[in-house]
Order: sequence, then structure tokens, then C-alpha cells
Amino acid sequence: MTTSTSMAIPIALTIAGSDSGGGAGIQADLKSFAANGVYGASVITALTAQNTLGVSAIHDVPAAFVTAQIDAVFGDLAIAAVKIGMVSQRPVIDAIVAGLDRWAARNVVLDPVMVATSGDRLIADDCVEALRGALIPRARIITPNLPEAAALLGEAVAADQAAIESQGRRLLALGCGAVLIKGGHGVGPTSTDYLFSAAGMLTLAAPRVDTRNTHGTGCSLSSAIAANLAKGEELDTAVGHAKAWVSEAIAAADRLDVGKGHGPIHHFYAFH
Repeated sequence: MTTSTSMAIPIALTIAGSDSGGGAGIQADLKSFAANGVYGASVITALTAQNTLGVSAIHDVPAAFVTAQIDAVFGDLAIAAVKIGMVSQRPVIDAIVAGLDRWAARNVVLDPVMVATSGDRLIADDCVEALRGALIPRARIITPNLPEAAALLGEAVAADQAAIESQGRRLLALGCGAVLIKGGHGVGPTSTDYLFSAAGMLTLAAPRVDTRNTHGTGCSLSSAIAANLAKGEELDTAVGHAKAWVSEAIAAADRLDVGKGHGPIHHFYAFH
């Protein structure tokens, strides 16, 4: 007689757009979940025709089908954390908000994706207010980069630490639990992220890597944070571990030869 044993594993959900090139979006999220030791589920909000050179087309998923995916996943799986990425249409945001409330979702990580690494715009203008007013207050943490933080506040990109601190505090006042402003778009030998919460500000620094293969970095970082929260880590620990992991994935990116443009980071650097 044979016996089998099952292993409990934390489950994280990504609600985001699909990247047909595999470097960002849903694909990067699921790779990040797996690399950080959690089971990944997905709700697709949009399909993109995309590769390392850019985005050539976007096909939005109807809001009713987004709702159906959310209910299918939450109705069966014990979701311990939710990462939200690309949401390009207002009805889809409304469907996500309703789903988060209906299923009492916890550990929501919002990555306010607005522009791809290639510079392509990924979100409709009328969605920015919905992000501010509806999704941000439901997030345990939001993870904008410098341009996204400025866009959420309707002002210029922060040029120094004082401006970053000002924007971080004002984003926190929108109702989320914490704000991580990512410094990847900055300059200098060090890439510094700024974590704002009720406890104050924490800086997380890593050497800046000279590579063009950074496609999907933001998606992967936010997903790694969600994975760590799903495993029960405290927020500052989850962010710190995610920052360290994604820094190593960027440092190993040139070991991969994928595409002719901005290639992906190496999600599985620790395994091969």
C-alpha cells in the first residue's frame, strides 16, 4: 500500500495584465511567487501584444470576466496575499474593488503600473483618480516608482530626497498602510527605495547594476513582497527580503539572452 502526503503552501494571487513576451505582468508575477516559495494564482485584466522592444497592442478583458475570475479563485483557494498590477480601465478597477471587499482580501500589494519599461502608456487617464480614491485605501502597501508617485499626485518627478519624502508622506495620507517609492529611475551608484509607514521612513539601498535587462523589475518586486506577506512576514521584513531578492535577479539578468531590447531579470538565478 502506498501513502501520500500533502504540503500546505501559502497562496498569493496576482491581478494584472499578461505580457506575451514573458518578462513582466502576470508572467513575471507567477515566476516571482514560485521563486519566493508560494503558490501563484492569477486574474488577468488585459492581454498585451508585447516583447522586449515594446507594447504593440492591448486587449482589455471585460469587467464581468474579471469578476468571474476573482470569484473562481477566492471561492476555492485560501488566498493569503494579493498583488495588483496593470488595471487599464475604470470598470475593471470597480470590479476589483468590489471583489476585494466581497472576499475580505488581505495583504493587498498595489503596484500602480502606468508606463512600461519601453515608455509605452499602459493605463487610461481616467483610471488615475480611481487608483487614488478606491484602490490605494484598500492596499496594505503601494509600490510606485518615481514617475508613478509623481503621476499619482499630479506633479513633477521628485528630484531629491526631500521631494521623495514629501511625496511619500502625501501618498501615505491617501489611506494605504505603507508606501514604497522605488528608486530604480534615479541616478548614481546606489538604487535606494524609501518605505513610508506610520512608524516613519526606512531606506533600502542596493548597488545600481549596469544592465538594460530590467524588464519586469517593478512587477517582480511587488510580487515578491506579496509572496513574503503570504508567508507571514512582517511588512518591513517582507519588503527587505523582496528588495534583496530582486537586486540579485537584476545582477544575474545578463546571464539570460532573451530578446533584442530590454530583457527580463533572472527570476530563478538561485536555481540555475
